[in-house]
Amino acid sequence: MDIAVETKALRRVYRSRSQEVVALDGIDLQVRRGERFGVLGPNGAGKTTLIKILVTLLLPSSGEAFVDGLDVVRQFRELRHRIAMVSGGENVGFGMLKVKEQLWMFSQFYGMPSAPSKRRIDELLERLGLSEAADRRVSALSSGMRQKMNLIRGLITNPRILFLDEPTVALDVGAARDVRDEVRRWMAEDPSRTVILTTHYMMEADELCDRVAIVNRGRIVAEGTPAELKQRVQQNSIVDLQLSPGGRLLDTLRGVDGVTAASVLEQDGTDRFSLQLSNDAALGGVMRAVEGSGRQIQGVQKREPTLEDAFVKLVGRGMAEEEQA
Repeated sequence: MDIAVETKALRRVYRSRSQEVVALDGIDLQVRRGERFGVLGPNGAGKTTLIKILVTLLLPSSGEAFVDGLDVVRQFRELRHRIAMVSGGENVGFGMLKVKEQLWMFSQFYGMPSAPSKRRIDELLERLGLSEAADRRVSALSSGMRQKMNLIRGLITNPRILFLDEPTVALDVGAARDVRDEVRRWMAEDPSRTVILTTHYMMEADELCDRVAIVNRGRIVAEGTPAELKQRVQQNSIVDLQLSPGGRLLDTLRGVDGVTAASVLEQDGTDRFSLQLSNDAALGGVMRAVEGSGRQIQGVQKREPTLEDAFVKLVGRGMAEEEQA
């Protein structure tokens, strides 16, 4: 098995005078060459810390990490020519430059010959629909256009391994879809290329990744294909409730006999809860609990499990609730 990325007992601890924060707590990971591998978890789970170690921007406190067969600590200079990193919402470069100028400047930082780099930039601008913006100042770009430009910067050198850290954060649906489509197309051109994606968007990980590691509080709590992770909750009934607003109800629902897990979905004028039930008969107890709270039921939907449901089952609460904690 050809391994693109491997970590062994990887730890990172941040220390100050008043406290110690364990960002990574013994990460063991193997990513095969040619995979689209997702690192999924809430904000603060340790995803970005892991990526920064793998791209040689941060030293581990202990443990080992190898990327493309190279030690990220001892062989970082050689490694940097083989990888690229793109982060969501990053604002690198100079706003006064035009898009094409900025991309050419970064190609020179990588040591690329000028003429081939310009041809590569033109090709990528066309593929991502930015040709008409090539002579526009970077400061005038929308967030979606800027992120596409950042992705082009990461692809200019044809890295062997591409690291994407929350690449679609704050993007609209169309721009996020364009970014994912280009990642797929870039991977399809060369089966030896590898992508490591960190995200807290469950749907993105499900749609884009061959395998996923769910990370929480610095540890990997589960790993597998999206289908395998969702299979963990396949035996449960998944029910979404839409209720009229009211007081706290989540703990009450978690205490109902037959409710194995419960989380709060987005709240937009109504309260929405997702419940995992050991059997359909448990829904009767849920309805009685809702009635006793004085809430009005505005909708009930039974559905297939998602990665969010797998996260709830593994961690005990939803992604948003874990981030607040």
